[in-house]
Amino acid sequence: MGMNWLITGGCGFLGRNLIHALLAEGGHGIRVVDNLKTGTRDDLSIVCEFEELPVSASATLNSVDKVQLAVADIMDGDAMDAMARGCEVMVHLAANTGVGPSVEDPKMDCAVNVMGTLNCLEAARKAGVRRFVFASSGAPAGEVEPPIHEEMVPKPVSPYGASKLAGEAYCSCYSRTFGIDTVALRFGNVYGELSGHKDSVVAKFIRRAMQGDPLEIYGDGAQTRDYIYIGDLIRAIRAASEKKNIGGEVFQIATSAETTLLELVGIMLPLLKEHGVGNVQVLHSAPRTGDVLRNYSDTSKAARMLDWRSSTSLKQGLERTIEWFMKK
Repeated sequence: MGMNWLITGGCGFLGRNLIHALLAEGGHGIRVVDNLKTGTRDDLSIVCEFEELPVSASATLNSVDKVQLAVADIMDGDAMDAMARGCEVMVHLAANTGVGPSVEDPKMDCAVNVMGTLNCLEAARKAGVRRFVFASSGAPAGEVEPPIHEEMVPKPVSPYGASKLAGEAYCSCYSRTFGIDTVALRFGNVYGELSGHKDSVVAKFIRRAMQGDPLEIYGDGAQTRDYIYIGDLIRAIRAASEKKNIGGEVFQIATSAETTLLELVGIMLPLLKEHGVGNVQVLHSAPRTGDVLRNYSDTSKAARMLDWRSSTSLKQGLERTIEWFMKK
């Protein structure tokens, strides 16, 4: 059965892919809250037609296969209270993302990722939202011996990891104290279609290669990540929104595969060449402060409780992503 969804940060990479998937299913009402600092109205229009909703409006959300956009910030608690009314599932994607920005401005990172998340949880509590899906990260685990799993004691290295850990903690307490079925998903490094604005390594390297710029690797390139294709991640969000008896849980959402940055580049360069982008230069610079050296996940808990596994190989996902960039 269709549900009424509130998606924060819905004009961004993850949000638009989720909206596209929900509209393909049919039967859902969708409301987007976005401050348009990264994603734009034009970005949203790529995946759907939408109506813009004044933040002060008390409009109901019961129109199937329609998308409403409210231009608002998660830092505005009153706006979030208004926008959560009538919604059954809230997917909280809006955030300050990345290690670099959090190191440059830890207070801003804390304000957005901690207080912004608290505003969303409070809005969900007041509105009677039954399921709250929180986009977390592998960063809360910190510098640990991988594979990362949910039973590890978190030891964040970066302010970003600390703020995401705080968000997970608030999700836990809102589940246990207020009875909201919160689910925190620790995403691996997500890539795929519609990532034109994304500043993570896959999107950035593809853009730079297409522009004829060198690819910059911080350090020796031996650092590892777990790269997950957007289609697989959207399936995980859908599972987290529906499965019973998972309130208050945290799940690693990745591929359980460890890939070095040099291995990623080694797969990417031949695919780029097939699309006419050759002679790509690769440069090495100093390691970046706050970066974790090894990171990949054990996703067995997600397989057991969400009945979810990734199914797209890195080569398949990169090929689809490069094709999208070339068409764009």
